[in-house]
Amino acid sequence: MTPADPTHQLFWFASRAFGTVAIVLLAVSVALGLAMSGRLIKRPGLPAKLRRFHEASTLVTLALIVVHGGLLLFDAFLRPGLAGIALPFAMSYRPLFTGIGIIGGWLAAILGLSFYVRRWIGAKTWRKLHRFTIVAYLLAVGHVVGAGTDGRSPWMLALLAGLTAPIVFAFTYRVLPAAARNRPRAGRGGAPARHPAPSARLVTQRS
Repeated sequence: MTPADPTHQLFWFASRAFGTVAIVLLAVSVALGLAMSGRLIKRPGLPAKLRRFHEASTLVTLALIVVHGGLLLFDAFLRPGLAGIALPFAMSYRPLFTGIGIIGGWLAAILGLSFYVRRWIGAKTWRKLHRFTIVAYLLAVGHVVGAGTDGRSPWMLALLAGLTAPIVFAFTYRVLPAAARNRPRAGRGGAPARHPAPSARLVTQRS
């Protein structure tokens, strides 16, 4: 195989492509999960549909992560071996950033598949575990920026910024106290809108 051979970096390019799609779907899944847990989506019937999409997108994301790493086994330059794609910091290529990517991948798999053992571990424990999905996303972002060939290119940084903004918003809303989230909207002059008491409305209607 010569450097001019168009298949020389085929598996590397394919792995990058699957990895890019994986980070996009991971961001969508995390943002949806935060939005649903924070009661951001209140339209009747919509949360149930989004919950099914959230579950499906999580499974597809995990499959893409597996393909992303598995394709590197056939890369003629890296030759990472099974340990290199499965064990953190075992790969010689940018070990720190490939390592955090592998940790993020395992964490995403554990948290994503924990949905199917929720009845055994309990809903409360499952919810506590599920809070760490944002950590998996942050590890994935670090992996993309530090290990990806295009990780620091303008288009990739713009993509990551666009994916991260909704997550930051949904996470901030999620951690706000319930009182702050349900605060009434301000009326004119910045004061909270007030409605007359029922007795006052009756007097107004009779006069």
